[in-house]
Amino acid sequence: MQFKERGIVWVWLSLVVLVLDQWTKYLAIIHLEFMLPIEVLPMLNWTMVFNEGVAFSFLADQGGWQRWFLSGLAIVVVTWLVYWLWQNKRTARLQNSALALVIGGALGNVYDRLLLGYVIDFIDVYYGSYHWPAFNLADSAICVGAVLLIIEMVKNKDEHSVG
Repeated sequence: MQFKERGIVWVWLSLVVLVLDQWTKYLAIIHLEFMLPIEVLPMLNWTMVFNEGVAFSFLADQGGWQRWFLSGLAIVVVTWLVYWLWQNKRTARLQNSALALVIGGALGNVYDRLLLGYVIDFIDVYYGSYHWPAFNLADSAICVGAVLLIIEMVKNKDEHSVG
């Protein structure tokens, strides 16, 4: 299969996610104060926080080893997903876009973790006094990509069945 026929051509979407993620985090750094919420809409604040762990701040209090472990794990996963893109046909649009979103999001958070030692989160969704853990554009891209992968698997379940 020639390069232009491979799913790897979808890596442009990963780069868009990475650039937008870093740009929005930069905007958060220059316009927001740490832990000071700014109401955007009912149930939505901009609130900058630093997450040294993973989802829901899991492992955040572990003293630093998690920075390297999580970065290494993310790099291994991104490498595997890039290989998956390389193996795919370009025409597998849903799967390729899903993989590209996850790759871009993972790279956005790895960049933060390696450079800063933590991930910058700033989107605060809440209802009443319950706040969902703060997140960022990279986290959103990873979640959307994961949902699209599930949809693609259900949609094309015969292609993904074993035996």
